[in-house]
Amino acid sequence: MTDYNEIITTVTPKKKLFDLNLKETFKYKDLISLLVTRTFKARYKQMLLGPIWAVIQPLLTTIVFTVVFGKIANLPTDGAPQFMFYMCGNVLWSYFSTCLNGGANVFTENAYVFSKVYFPRLVSPIANALGNMINFVIQSVIFFGFLAFYVINGTITPTYYLIPLSLLLVLEVTLLSMGIGTLLASLTVKYRDLKMLIAFGIQLWLYATPIAYSSVLVKEKMPQLYNLYMLNPMAPVVEAMRKIYLGVGNINYKYLLISAAVSVAFALIGTAVFNRTEKTFADKI
Repeated sequence: MTDYNEIITTVTPKKKLFDLNLKETFKYKDLISLLVTRTFKARYKQMLLGPIWAVIQPLLTTIVFTVVFGKIANLPTDGAPQFMFYMCGNVLWSYFSTCLNGGANVFTENAYVFSKVYFPRLVSPIANALGNMINFVIQSVIFFGFLAFYVINGTITPTYYLIPLSLLLVLEVTLLSMGIGTLLASLTVKYRDLKMLIAFGIQLWLYATPIAYSSVLVKEKMPQLYNLYMLNPMAPVVEAMRKIYLGVGNINYKYLLISAAVSVAFALIGTAVFNRTEKTFADKI
């Protein structure tokens, strides 16, 4: 008679608001890797140019911004080359918006999986963020290629000693997008009509962030609204990135700290709401 070593896993509802159980989530690292690969492949499946779109998209967007806002509207770029000014903002915003939009729909889009097998639901938003990180890295490489050209020509002088800060800013953007995305994903499970507002809200947020213009313009044209404007957590991050890599503008550390606090707050709120609704996901989706 053969002896078998049985491993029994007991799945129980979470009782604590911030019980992430990261140890259990880490055990599913292979699943996260599989989901990241699947998401990346599915995004460019049956496309003529495939992953090359990860390069073409920010270039086309930057060209449009340069023509419309730089040449036609003639908006100031704080002395930076227009193409680099807009590309710096677009690459970061593209990562944030795709993470947010993907995270907001991650549970409803994977409903068929949740209803069939158990795994920590936090795996899905993590895989979404890492999948979008691949695109972000590809686009960043293109950005650094153009940046090297301008640096060699002496047109741009980055703030080199602040480059390590940019890694923290990317982490902050990831936390912010995951936090808001997870919060919206938890709510859209019950209120499906919220999905209709997400894309519209992201578009409005784009215009409330200094992507197509500099925050200096807001300070000059509407000084009474500047402090309120900078409470947008993405605004000081974008401005800081331009200061670091393009050497233009200023870094307002006060607003950066507020932005970081807001990002952490959304991450915690998203986690709390997620843990509250996780046990009923399968029934509602």
